Amino acid sequence: MLSVVVRRVLLGLPNIVLISLLLFFSVAGALGNPATLMLGLDATPERIAELEHQFGFDRPLLVQYLEWMAHAFQGDFGRSYSTGQRVADILVPRLLPSVELAVLGIVVATTFAVLLSSLTVARRVIRPIVTLLSLIGITVPNFMLGITLIYVFSVALGWLPTSGWSSWSSGIGLHFLHRILPVTTLAAYYFASFGLVYRAEYRATQRRLYIQVARAKGLSETSVSFRHILPNSILPVITQIGSSLGQLAAGSLVTETVFSIPGIGTLFTSALLGRDFPVFLAVGMITIVSVMVMNLLADVLYVVANPQIRLD
Repeated sequence: MLSVVVRRVLLGLPNIVLISLLLFFSVAGALGNPATLMLGLDATPERIAELEHQFGFDRPLLVQYLEWMAHAFQGDFGRSYSTGQRVADILVPRLLPSVELAVLGIVVATTFAVLLSSLTVARRVIRPIVTLLSLIGITVPNFMLGITLIYVFSVALGWLPTSGWSSWSSGIGLHFLHRILPVTTLAAYYFASFGLVYRAEYRATQRRLYIQVARAKGLSETSVSFRHILPNSILPVITQIGSSLGQLAAGSLVTETVFSIPGIGTLFTSALLGRDFPVFLAVGMITIVSVMVMNLLADVLYVVANPQIRLD
């Protein structure tokens, strides 16, 4: 499997270069002259020309891109136009909240989708509840669900914090209290989406011959469900996870904005509004690489869930 993973990584490098090239040129064309953005509209043409020469903005865009990529592969994304800080120093503190939010959202959505969907097949009494939750997750927009949860559980009931992001040093209890509403908001859509896919595959797998043979051997329904049905039914969900990663990044951005979480999403928004070219590019590149890495992990999870499958 290691050789397959290495080959996939090598094949993905040209895609990263191509996407980064398109990102660089599109952002450079959309945001305008960096020197003017840094100095302001009142700057004299002489001062703008001096700054362009100092930072190399007067060179061809292709030369600027090659230099930027060479530094980016070394972890150097330049300096922020707004604050003058190294972009890497700005990004690092923002990564943990975003990664934690995305991972918890996917884990919670997948876990509850698989468990509750399995129960709806076996026990019809909870089917209306799961159907209602799935309907809410699919139809209610991310930001609207977040605002509603804040009003109900924070403002009206006072059970949970309204916003913010508590660090681990503040205590495990407070840490997870601040994560309940954002993770629920982010996981709602994926719970519904993954649940629909899993239930359809679960019912189809139930009718297969080897499941009937397992039941005929006297295996318990729990054993049949978790040892035989689940490993084969969850594979489409893994595919769904891989294809939803780009959408997950957009959902995380909205969720972080609603709950004032200091993550990559809010950094992306502030960089876009402030036309902070280096920060904007760095966030874009990290998102692209993360999606590709997670797609590779989804392929590996195929083999973990069902060892009979081989990666080519």
